[in-house]
Amino acid sequence: MKVTDTSDLWWKTAVVYNLDVETYLDWNDDGTGDFQGLAHRIDYLAELGVTCLWLAPFYPSPQKDNGYDITDYYGVDPRYGHLGDVVEVFRTAKDRGIRVIVDLVVNHTSDQHPWFKEALKGKDNHFRDYYRWRDTPPANQAENAFPDVEDGTWFLDEKSGQYYRHSFYRHQPDLNTANPEVRDEIAKIIGFWFQLGVDGFRVDAVPYLLDDDTPDDPYDFLRTLRRYVGRRSGTGMLLGEVNLPHDEQYEFFGEEDGDGLTMQFDFVTNQALYLALAREDARPIAESLRSRPVLESSNQWGNFVRNHDELNLNQLSEEDRQFVFEQFAPDESMRLHGRGIRRRLPPLIDGDPRRLEMVYSLMFSLPGAPVLYYGEEIGMGENLDLPDREAVRSPMQWSDQENGGFSGASKRKLVTAVTGGGFGPEYVNVAQQRHAESSLFSFFRALIRTYRNSPEIGWGEFSIVEQPFDAVLAHTMRTETGQLLAVHNLGSEPHTVPVALDDLEPGTRVVDLFHDHILEPDEKGRFDVPLDGYGHRWLRVVHPGDKRLT
Repeated sequence: MKVTDTSDLWWKTAVVYNLDVETYLDWNDDGTGDFQGLAHRIDYLAELGVTCLWLAPFYPSPQKDNGYDITDYYGVDPRYGHLGDVVEVFRTAKDRGIRVIVDLVVNHTSDQHPWFKEALKGKDNHFRDYYRWRDTPPANQAENAFPDVEDGTWFLDEKSGQYYRHSFYRHQPDLNTANPEVRDEIAKIIGFWFQLGVDGFRVDAVPYLLDDDTPDDPYDFLRTLRRYVGRRSGTGMLLGEVNLPHDEQYEFFGEEDGDGLTMQFDFVTNQALYLALAREDARPIAESLRSRPVLESSNQWGNFVRNHDELNLNQLSEEDRQFVFEQFAPDESMRLHGRGIRRRLPPLIDGDPRRLEMVYSLMFSLPGAPVLYYGEEIGMGENLDLPDREAVRSPMQWSDQENGGFSGASKRKLVTAVTGGGFGPEYVNVAQQRHAESSLFSFFRALIRTYRNSPEIGWGEFSIVEQPFDAVLAHTMRTETGQLLAVHNLGSEPHTVPVALDDLEPGTRVVDLFHDHILEPDEKGRFDVPLDGYGHRWLRVVHPGDKRLT
């Protein structure tokens, strides 16, 4: 692949960091995080090496679904501040070289949104067609996103005698995105936030956004959005949440020159990662990576270990899902919706620092762009005393002080409880790790720095390197100007991995980017890579005359 000027395609090599303002830092000590607090932590993100900040919904909301039930797409929940505070965060981030994307949640609104309140006034109301209505629910309803909470996707409005569709909770009525007026409203929302300085959007639950009842091509709406984003911001992007098999995901990228979503999270590989960890066998990851479609040069995968929802395992077979449950969520209370795990990674692997570093090294080395969830950089755990998905949404742990340094308010005033136990702030916090050379935070900082100096990961041609050990994944990313080899051992047993690379010139060296070792391939491009149990190596192929830093 020929790499030309890539400055407009910044997402290809981004380091994305997701946080929720309400749980990050409380500056005014009222118990809820706010934009003033976030503004004072932008330098922390810059120090870590983050290049893109993704903000969870901060709009006015009844907060029945962590802010995803929105009542005003143009405002700010007053608990977090106001638009002036938001713009100050945008400005500060850009001053530090950090782009900002925000959540675009337009598959549904809150039932308290003015549009829906108007729609409830009668069938002839102008806003009625902003939502999906039927006189009788369909015989074969699609399964609700929360099948253990909602018994269907259609709910009766007793006043009108009609049913409205809700793919999620009943207090979140689905928008009718086939309605041209709704599409115009969505365009206005996008334009508004671009005007305030965002660089793109994380698009929530994209398959639910498309109207499959319309005779038109449902993907045409994505293409329309992408064109609009291009007109309003030449460097804007759309990062889509599409939890589907790879072949179905590909359609959301767009059939012509990748003219749909700019990026998508790779849920398939994420779930394969946890199966691989449970088995200590790298083959599920290799199989998932081989099933990835080849993308257009402007598109990208988003790789992640954890996000703000349950660890969804719905793409695994029932047998594999149950095996992961048994290994990582043995108690029913650790599971959610029959498909996911409501825990963070460190407790799953008993806090083993070798496995933690190996997992994140692997994630950063996969072709694509890494997406971090706040607290991963210090190894935060979950709080299983909190309900449902809230378990992984506890406050950021800044210090070992009261409330983990998140807030000076009393515990009863906190927006949610701080994690306790062995992963609580007494043991896991930023202050203790920030200046400790052996800490997870320091490892992340070095990992991110090395990733940002390795454009092959975002741009290179990917291939799996054959080798004899099931526990090991070896892969390369190659551009016209460089090649990177990553080797990871998902098992506890050490291995010496034989590797053979093609087309190596005489005098080529293979340089370890983390351990300052140099390997010398023989005349056939063969060399051995020693790996400890849960070991990991990033190796740059350095040809004679290559002047890049390693």
